[in-house]
Formats: sequence, C-alpha cells, structure tokens
Amino acid sequence: MKRRTLGTTGPEVSELGFGASPLGGVYGAFAEPDGIDAVHTALDLGICFFDVSPYYGATLAETVLGKALRGVERSSYVLATKVGRYGDDEFDFTADRVKSSVHESLKRLGTDHLDLVQCHDIEFGDLDQVVHETLPALREMQDAGLVRAVGVTGYPLGALQYVAALTPVDVVMSYCQYTLQDRRLARRSPDFDRAGTAVINASPLAMGALTERGPAFWHPAPAPVLERCAAAAALCRASGADIARLAVQFAVSTGGFASTVVGTSSARQVRRLVEWIAQPLDEELLRAVEDCLAPVLDQGWLNGRPENQHSEEQP
Repeated sequence: MKRRTLGTTGPEVSELGFGASPLGGVYGAFAEPDGIDAVHTALDLGICFFDVSPYYGATLAETVLGKALRGVERSSYVLATKVGRYGDDEFDFTADRVKSSVHESLKRLGTDHLDLVQCHDIEFGDLDQVVHETLPALREMQDAGLVRAVGVTGYPLGALQYVAALTPVDVVMSYCQYTLQDRRLARRSPDFDRAGTAVINASPLAMGALTERGPAFWHPAPAPVLERCAAAAALCRASGADIARLAVQFAVSTGGFASTVVGTSSARQVRRLVEWIAQPLDEELLRAVEDCLAPVLDQGWLNGRPENQHSEEQP
C-alpha cells in the first residue's frame, strides 16, 4: 500500500482510504462485528487512513469505528472526522457547536486527538461563516492539540475553492468528481496544490452508480447519467470484468490525490479493493467505457444553496 503525505506537513496517508459511512448503515444494514472485522482487515493490509462523520448513521459510524480501533496503536492510523452536519437537514457551523462536536467525536472514537477535522458539506451553510467562524474555531482546537489538521468537504468544487481562496485550508475533500464519468476535480486540483492544500478524492464509485448493483433510489444524478453508468457496467460485465474494479483502479492510479476514499463495511470488500489497486489498469476496457460515458462526461447535479455554487462547471 503506497503512502502519500497529506499536504506539505501532514501525516502520511494510504493511497486507499477507508470510508466509514457504511458503518453507519448509510448503504444498508450491516452486522457490527463484520464492520469491526473490516477495519481490522484494512489495518492489516496497510490502509491507515479512516474517514468518518457524526452524520453517518446519526453517530453510529463513529461509535463502531471507535470500537474497532480500541486497543490499536494510535500512531498506526490517521483518523479524520467532520463537523457541521448532523442530519439530512441539520447543519450548524457555529463555533460553539463545532467545539462541542469535536469533543463528542473524541469520546466516541476513543482518542485524545483527531488527525483531521473537516467542515462537512459546506455548500449547505454560509460560506463566509465557515471562513470567519467555523475554521477559526477549529484552528483554536488545533492550537490546543486536539486537532492536527483542518479542512472542508462538499460537492460543488466552486464552494471548496471559494473557501480555500479566502483562508488557509489544510485539506479539501471532494466526492464523485474524479470518477470514470466525472473528471472535474482534476481541473481544480492544481489550484489547491499551489495553495498547499491537500486533495482527497472520495466516492470513486460515484455513490454506487459505477457498480454492478447500481445506485440507491435516492441518487441525485440526472437519469441520463445513471443510464449511461448502467450501460457501462453492462459493457464491463459482457467483457467478464467488474466496473467497480475499473473505477477504483482508474481513480487511484491516475488521480494523484493524497488518498482515494472508498466506503466499505466488510473484510471481503476491503481485500478486494486492495487486490484491485495492485493490478494493472485495463487500458482497452477503459477506452471502451470512456466511449460509453462520453455523452454524460462531467455531468453532475446542483447541491446545496444556490448562492454557494460559485460558477460550478456544468456542461
């Protein structure tokens, strides 16, 4: 498992990150012992970066991850969680709530410090509040030794770039925007790099759209995008391949990001992911899938407050 430095002074993180949202039941029910086994398997296979949030499963994901990491040498993993989002429509980016949220997460995760704390889905909040209140509150906690690095997450790249341009941000996390179907993060990434901001790519499977199973009913992508993704999955299946494998290989081997985070809650899935990224990318299959997805390349959806899109690129 290759490791990369998180930004210019941050810790080393594994190129494949463990997305803990499934430990909160976000993608369906799971057995807690299986989730704990998945975390231990990830550690055994060299995955050292774990990303979670109190929003995932209404704190369940943090609770399960904390149980799984109990007794594990703290220096052997990099732990990231989030603040600001606590429910589907529950957002609070005030300084007081951010500080109490960090302390609550520390308790659930069973640790005395967090390696990274990110403002969660900032496009649903007031971006100027994030700049002038939320991030300064996290910097205070950083000065106190409770937090090692701070960052922001969200879907609209324009919102992430707006905040990063106004105040130093150690890390930005973008999801669903460096995949087989959407490459827009690659165009923004150099701007973050020049500012010394590390970039984490999340959900290379496009929240299930680039899998055999397909997306959940709530997936926000336009119908033509989901239809083309299904066609690409069928194309891979006809070739004896799995589109999820191609999607993960593509994101990890070509993105150049600090880490690519994939959600999982089973040891079998973890082993499969690690096996996939050790194998070469099938360039011929990639070209065929790219041709299939070409009509919907870089097409996404609007997310968050309208004023927070900041000239978000749409074809």
